[in-house]
Amino acid sequence: MNATAPYLTDDPNTIRTADHTRLFYRDWGQGAPVVFLSGWTLNSDMWSYQMEPLSRLGCRCIAYDRRGHGRSSDPGRGYDFDTLADDLDSVLSTLDLSNVTLVAHSIASGEAVRYLTRHGSERVARIAFIAPAATPYLLKTEDNPNGIDAALFEQGRLALSRSFPDWIEANAAPYFGPGVSRAPLDWTIRMMLQTSHQAMLELARIQTITDFRAELARIRVPSLVVQGDRDASAPLELTGRPTAALIEGASLNVYEGAGHGLYFTHAEKLNLDLLAFLGHRPA
Repeated sequence: MNATAPYLTDDPNTIRTADHTRLFYRDWGQGAPVVFLSGWTLNSDMWSYQMEPLSRLGCRCIAYDRRGHGRSSDPGRGYDFDTLADDLDSVLSTLDLSNVTLVAHSIASGEAVRYLTRHGSERVARIAFIAPAATPYLLKTEDNPNGIDAALFEQGRLALSRSFPDWIEANAAPYFGPGVSRAPLDWTIRMMLQTSHQAMLELARIQTITDFRAELARIRVPSLVVQGDRDASAPLELTGRPTAALIEGASLNVYEGAGHGLYFTHAEKLNLDLLAFLGHRPA
C-alpha cells in the first residue's frame, strides 16, 4: 500500500488521510451521493435531521468529522483551507464517489470552494451552501468596505482563547433564534466542546482572513445558497447574498426568520429544497 495515499482502515467508518490523520465518517443509504460538511466546531451529528430522511428517499448520505473534531483524530496541524480541502478529497477518493452533491454549512463553505479550485469538479455535480460563514470575504479592507474590522475579530478570538465554554453560552441562543428549547442548545454545545482548542482557534482565524471572491467566480457547477434573514452568526448581506452573486447562475433561497442553525430549526424546509436541488421528489 502507498503510505502517502488516503485509505480505509480496519477501524469501522474510518479513513486515514495522506498525513495519517484519522477521519470518522458515517455513510447512510444508497443512491446519489450527498456529502455533508459541518460547521465550525460542529461534527457529523449536526446533519442527523437531513441524513436520516434523505437516506430513506434514495440518497446516499455521507458526513465526516473534520480533523480535530468529534471522533476524528487531533493531529495538531492542518487547520488551513488547503489541508481541509485535501481531507475532503481523501473522503471522496477513498470512497470513490462521483456525481456528488456537496452540502456545506458555515465555515465549510470555504472548504468546499477550496476543494473545487484545488482539486477540480470531476467528482462534484453541484454544491449547496447552507448559511455560509467563510465566503466571500469577511475582513474589512479598502476593496471590501462592507467587511468587519480586524480589531473586532481579534476581540472575538481573545474571548474564545480565554473561555470557549463561556463564549458558547453567550452566543447559543442567537445561533438558533427565538422559540428553540434548551435541549438543542445543549446538544450543540456538547458537539462544540468535543473540538480541539487548537483547531477551534485556528479555524476562527482563517475564516476571517481568507478571501474567496476570486475562487467563487471560478465555480462552474450548479450552486444553491440557503440562508436565514436573521442569521446572527453570519449576516445574509455579508455572506450568503454576495456569495450567490459571485457564482455564475447560483440560486439564493432566503428563509424568513431563520438563524444560523436552520438545519435544525427549518429542517423540513431545507430537506425539501435539497431534494429539489438534487432533482429528487419525495414519494
